[in-house]
Amino acid sequence: MRLIQNDEESAIANRHIAVVPINIKPDCVEKFIATVAENVRYSRDEEGIVSFDALQSKEDPTAFLLIEVYKSAEAQFKHRETAHFENFKASVGDLLQEPYKADVYRLLG
Repeated sequence: MRLIQNDEESAIANRHIAVVPINIKPDCVEKFIATVAENVRYSRDEEGIVSFDALQSKEDPTAFLLIEVYKSAEAQFKHRETAHFENFKASVGDLLQEPYKADVYRLLG
């Protein structure tokens, strides 16, 4: 294992990755897709976001997964302050089967 990292390796090692499983009520799937698509579109334009993807299960159409890769934890906090995130949060509350929670990961290599 190397003890010294170059700037690029350090930046990659400091990435902040949020994985967010979301379960939607069956009659709300289409509305959720439209709402999450807007959030994804605006989020991808943020300076601190490396990638931002929304996935839908092929086996269970009510199961979604957001995979959000940020340059840092601070970038995720800034994302949470944006108007599009606030709109997303306010819009999906009634669509959820249960509240969602982000799990945070670090990149290993």
